[in-house]
Amino acid sequence: MVIHSPTQPRSPTAPTTADGGLVVGNYCHDVLIRDHHVTAHALGGAPSFISPVLHSLSLPFLLLSKVGSDFSYSSATTTTTLHPPIVVSTSQTTVFHAHFLSATPDTTSLPPSGHPDRILKRVGSCDPITPSDLPSNSLFLFGLAVGVAGEILPETLQSMLDLCSVVFVDAQAIIRTFDPEDGTVSLVNLNETGFFHLLPRIAFLKCSAEEAIFVDIEEARKWCCVVVTCGRHGCEVFWKDGELKVPPFAADQVDPTGAGDSFLGGFAAGIVMGLGVWDAALLGNFFGSLAVAQVGPPKLDAKLFQVVKDEMQKRKIQDFPCLERRGDWLGFRESPDQDQFYESLAATKTVVMSQIQEPDWNLVSSPKAAAEQNNSKAKLPLNYVQEEPIPSCDGKP
Repeated sequence: MVIHSPTQPRSPTAPTTADGGLVVGNYCHDVLIRDHHVTAHALGGAPSFISPVLHSLSLPFLLLSKVGSDFSYSSATTTTTLHPPIVVSTSQTTVFHAHFLSATPDTTSLPPSGHPDRILKRVGSCDPITPSDLPSNSLFLFGLAVGVAGEILPETLQSMLDLCSVVFVDAQAIIRTFDPEDGTVSLVNLNETGFFHLLPRIAFLKCSAEEAIFVDIEEARKWCCVVVTCGRHGCEVFWKDGELKVPPFAADQVDPTGAGDSFLGGFAAGIVMGLGVWDAALLGNFFGSLAVAQVGPPKLDAKLFQVVKDEMQKRKIQDFPCLERRGDWLGFRESPDQDQFYESLAATKTVVMSQIQEPDWNLVSSPKAAAEQNNSKAKLPLNYVQEEPIPSCDGKP
């Protein structure tokens, strides 16, 4: 299958694809800071984590991302090479500073202040992605709205809903707000944003356990399927008439950044490729566990995932999800042989992890070398939680 990606300059008439997706969200420069000292610079943004997942499962997609002329990773990674961003010469690349606090003696809890061990600040932002940036003459089977810095506007999401048959939205794209003075990231209630009225048209809304408070699951589940990631506890799925829990995969955590993005990539791929919700969520947990065991965007060799694709083919319930009558959708029914699918993915994970730990990959045993080789992130402390809560706009955790 052909993978379409924007080039410079991007054509406003990208070819129509019958089986592809549209991924929308900006690449970023991430700067990790501990105790006032910069520890690493990294390629950031959800697309850098989602793209490897979709590639590993041979799903074609167009990625729409904007950066400034100062972008540092144009040819540094496979993702940015295959999916080059739109360069806005009059803007800068979005920059996030992640300030980490010193580890506390109790590595299973947050610092005594009760606040998360990370303060995230958007210290620079690229231009937003507007409806005119989208290929107006193309239709897509699925869309992923995965902004991190407010780059996706309500009208842009509405256009994605017009162009894509099924749209997956990450809550961080629509409920984040940024302090006008220093860029500190906070969360606001979904019903106070310009996106709330679009809920009935969104197929799947993914959020972390902390973000779920601001989404209001009981209200959101009336209109769309809500998927809540719970870190080491797996995930939960809520829809109008039911809910389910999906178990996690054990993981030796090296760098948890991007776990939620990798989860969403796996979950969306599962739904698009015909799996039921439980199976798709398990696939999301699988990819999330691979992400935390590596430094930076995950290295996923597509050849190693052929067994996963074969298993998905056996378990598909339909060619593509038909959600017009969501209450009757087969995807919400209990999946057969759940243990068998789990065991199959666990076996694949063992193979992938053995590959990662070989000398040529050596991500787990030598994260510093891996960071230098891949322009990725340096190793973070093991007490760093997978998806950290971000304060609300009024300062409440």
